[in-house]
Amino acid sequence: MTTPSSAPAAGHRTYPHLLSPITLGPKTIRNRVWQTAHATEFATDGTIPDASVEYYRERALGGVGAITMEAMAVHPTTQPRRGVILAYDERVVAGYRAVAEAVQAHGTRLFAQLWHRGRQTDGQISRLPTWAPSPVPDVAYREIPHEMTAAEIDELVDGYVLAARYAVEGGVDGIEIHGVSHGYLINQFLSPATNHRTDEYGGSLENRMRLLRRVTDAVRAVVPADRILGIRVNSSDGAMPGGLDNAAWCEIAAVIAGWGVFDYMSTTQGTYMDFMSIFGTSAARPVGYEVEDTARLKQAVGALPVIAVGRITTPETAEEIIASGRADMVGMARQLIADPMWVRKAEEDRADDIRPCIGSNFCVATQARNAPLGCIHNPEVGRERQFREMPASAGGKRVAVVGGGPAGLRAALTASERGHHVTLFERADELGGQVNLLTQAPTYREWSGVVSWLQAQLEKTSATVELKHEVTADELSGGAFDAVILATGSTPLRHGWPAARPAQWAPGAPALPGADQFNVFTPADVLSGQAEILRNVLIIDDTGERHPFAVAEYLAERRHPVHVVTIFPQIAHLTGGALDHGFVYGSLRRRGVTFQTNTAVKAIDGDEVVLVDIHTGAETRRTDVDAVVLSVGNAADDALARQLAATGLEIYSVGDCQAPRKIFNAIWEGDQAARRL
Repeated sequence: MTTPSSAPAAGHRTYPHLLSPITLGPKTIRNRVWQTAHATEFATDGTIPDASVEYYRERALGGVGAITMEAMAVHPTTQPRRGVILAYDERVVAGYRAVAEAVQAHGTRLFAQLWHRGRQTDGQISRLPTWAPSPVPDVAYREIPHEMTAAEIDELVDGYVLAARYAVEGGVDGIEIHGVSHGYLINQFLSPATNHRTDEYGGSLENRMRLLRRVTDAVRAVVPADRILGIRVNSSDGAMPGGLDNAAWCEIAAVIAGWGVFDYMSTTQGTYMDFMSIFGTSAARPVGYEVEDTARLKQAVGALPVIAVGRITTPETAEEIIASGRADMVGMARQLIADPMWVRKAEEDRADDIRPCIGSNFCVATQARNAPLGCIHNPEVGRERQFREMPASAGGKRVAVVGGGPAGLRAALTASERGHHVTLFERADELGGQVNLLTQAPTYREWSGVVSWLQAQLEKTSATVELKHEVTADELSGGAFDAVILATGSTPLRHGWPAARPAQWAPGAPALPGADQFNVFTPADVLSGQAEILRNVLIIDDTGERHPFAVAEYLAERRHPVHVVTIFPQIAHLTGGALDHGFVYGSLRRRGVTFQTNTAVKAIDGDEVVLVDIHTGAETRRTDVDAVVLSVGNAADDALARQLAATGLEIYSVGDCQAPRKIFNAIWEGDQAARRL
């Protein structure tokens, strides 16, 4: 173990501490920025795929000092998803070598993270019982685990050792022992809340730490002296009754440091009982939310270098954390997903060019749907080679982009960067499109970073932006443009029918009775400030998305009593993948918002709404409803596309004007259309 140098980097006046090197055991890390482990779901057969090689290569090109690859399973009983890499399978060696070659060539150190989830998974993939210190189910998976026997504990230790051997053989710079945090298996042994054993692995702190000590000593024995050995621990379990708080973790960390085995300690927080401590969104957790707990843990471990995490998004924040001595390095996952060039831009004093992580947790939500890692506004994630090898554009085309929402902004920026002469038309008096509506709700305010970053980057190009200009088909087809990218968005549906009544969506079909009343609005009406609402509001949610949450929060902030009705068993259920549903739901309930599930709206009659239980057919009436908000979806605004279809122009439709979907789709399609020019 080596004491980290606190001396600033010579010559860098803005971030002298952040960009200074640090020695960890036998090796030096070129700066204090560490990409922490996070799942990618790129793997399909338990091995490390080419997509992972390119993904990590890109972050190394971006200047990050060290990369810990995603957590890898040390035993067959921990396979929560098909996308998990199996560290106990000899086939991973070739993958390690490929990643090591890719990142070490650019001066970045590579680490393998070895892990077992314990009870925080199920046996759907493995078809095996899950393992835990005691048969206590996890709240997320709710599968009763098997209480590990002494022989199985030995088997687990052997699994860590085998996985470490393969990682070393694959050429990594270091090994990181995981499973000690986030409520995973070793964390479960450490915590009296989940460890109810009466043998040598339960009871006293010494006994509860016995498994960790065995894993540590066994792994250290097979990791050569020229490699780094680190550990990832919690600084707090977060909201877990009977769990380990910051003081308990400081005590555990001090014991670990006293072993003299590890070269660094990476910190984090939370268990699956408190997802927001692990994956804090912009509203749920402030920037740097874990740092104070980490600072106390650092005091407990003495000279052992410590990595701090917790929504650290800007070089200024990172520099202050290190300069203040609260940590020796800063770790990032989501921010480096959003912008792999974060370090390079800091080195070049271009912090304003860093694409911000907005804390939407789109990256987390993609994996909840078993899809590869993605970012809400970085279209290159997971397709780094595709973008790197894309042929350069000849440029020179006169390009009109119609619509200044995320799709249009991304299209205009990419087209301009590729050498085209771009004019962006927006009929409103500001850019941003529907993002501007969503961010009227405090929970989603930081999502404005999608628009502000694109707008700032576009201003640095030669593109022309014309606001308050509703361009016509004649203007576009009159010879002034060689190509047109249409990003005209979508408009809210007002018929009021749920998707469960598809026949009523037919053109010309009658609307829900009362949907045309003066007091019936759409989310856009409300969030734009155009709706005149007296007092009591009923919101109809048929999308399962964030719109009803945003509208409810906006109205509750203005002291309106709000009641939300949905046919689904849960309000805004499609937001669950981002793991902030509980936080948002709780914050609305504290504001007095009420909810009614499994309920359809039959009719709106003046200030009364007729509700129907979708399972029993029982009808009830809600009275004194001053306003109804219909959140049933949007319709593509494709009128201009149809007008231009026969003109012979090179035309691309992107985003909602093709089909109303998410910000991610808009950004992706805008970028891809510009690259096809």
